[in-house]
Amino acid sequence: MMQLLRDILDKQVVDREQVKIGKVDGLVAELRQGKPPRLVAVELGSIALARRLGAQPGRWTARLAAKLGGKRQARPHRIAWNKVRDIGVHIEFDIDVRRTKIFAWQHWLRDHVVGRIPGA
Repeated sequence: MMQLLRDILDKQVVDREQVKIGKVDGLVAELRQGKPPRLVAVELGSIALARRLGAQPGRWTARLAAKLGGKRQARPHRIAWNKVRDIGVHIEFDIDVRRTKIFAWQHWLRDHVVGRIPGA
């Protein structure tokens, strides 16, 4: 039997090509009346991580992300649990990270900040 917090939270996430995406920062469960909760997605990113510290840090981080990156950056990145391929040292999802917006913030920093540093 798997213990979600121990076996899933903070575990490295990779896509089908073994590209490291990040770590699991949050879990999304569906509450069902008369049945146990069902895991539906994992969340990645600073907003999900900040929510683990409490509601206020989560709201602050979401506001900052929205101000810097627009409204669509104000939510954590979610990967549906039904996309899991394997759970081992890493959690492998059947996705291609290049077709997602997960790295959008890193690409923006590369293009607008790091790329403007002389010699970078």
